[in-house]
Amino acid sequence: MTDRAERHAALLHQRYGDQPKPDNVIWNAVVEAQLAHKSVRTFLPEPLPDGSLETMVAAAQSASTSSALQQWSVIAVTDANLKQHISKTIARTVPTDRIPWIEEAPALLLWVADLSRSAAITRERGDEPVVLEYLDAFLMGAVDTALAAQNAALAAESIGLGVVFLGVLRNAAKEVAEIIGLPDHSFFTFGMAVGRPDPSRQSASRPRLPQSVMLHHDRYDREGFRSALHGYEAAYKRFREEQGMRPKAWKDAVRESGTSLAYMSGRANLRNVIAEHGFKLR
Repeated sequence: MTDRAERHAALLHQRYGDQPKPDNVIWNAVVEAQLAHKSVRTFLPEPLPDGSLETMVAAAQSASTSSALQQWSVIAVTDANLKQHISKTIARTVPTDRIPWIEEAPALLLWVADLSRSAAITRERGDEPVVLEYLDAFLMGAVDTALAAQNAALAAESIGLGVVFLGVLRNAAKEVAEIIGLPDHSFFTFGMAVGRPDPSRQSASRPRLPQSVMLHHDRYDREGFRSALHGYEAAYKRFREEQGMRPKAWKDAVRESGTSLAYMSGRANLRNVIAEHGFKLR
C-alpha cells in the first residue's frame, strides 16, 4: 500500500471506525481536509495569524447564498475580557464554572442570521419588509449563516487552525444578543472558537454513522438504518473509551436529546427570543 493509500485508509478509519466504508471516494486535497475535520477545544496561547479572519470571511462569502441576499453577519470577539464575560454567561447555563475552550481560543466568532440590512434597505425605499415576518425568511437566513460558517471552518483548517462550533451559546441567546448589540431582524445562531490547536492536547475525529444510514436512493428508506446501528454503537463506544469519556450508548444520547428539557439548558425559550428580535415566524 502506498503512503497516499495508507493516508486515505487512515482517514476513512477515523471517520467510520470498523464500520463499512465507501471504497470509491474520489480523493483530492479538499476531500482529504474535509475527512480530517475534528472539533478542537484546546488552543495555544497565541493570536490568530495576520489575515486569518479575512481569509475565513472571504471563504464564508464564497458559500452559496439564497437569492444573493447575503443575510448573515459574523462578530469576531478577540477582546479577552469580553470573551471571558461571554464564557461566564454561558457557563451559568450548564453545570460548570467555566468553558475553557472559549477562554483559550484567541477568537470567538459569533455567527448571526442577519436580516436587519434587508429590513433597513426595504424601509429606506418606502416599503415594509412584510416577507421577513414569515418562517421561510428566518430559515433562509439561518441556512445562509450555516453555509458561510462551514466554509469559514474549512478555510481555517486549511491554514493550520482548528475550530469548534458552539451551539451551547444559544443557551443564553438573549444575553449574548444584548452583549453584542444585535438589532431587530437578526438572531445569534451559534458560536465558533478558533485558534492554533495545542498539539500536546489533541482530540480525535468522532466516528459517524455509515453511509448506508445517511444516503438514500430515489426514495426515503424508513427502516434501513436499524441494521447499521449495532456497528455504529461499537464505534461510538470505542471512541468514548479512547477519549476517557463515561460509558454511554449513542441511542441513549439520542433519546436524551429528544426527551430532556434539561438537555436544552435554556434553549426552550428560543422562540420568545426570536420573536423579541422582530421575527413573527408566520
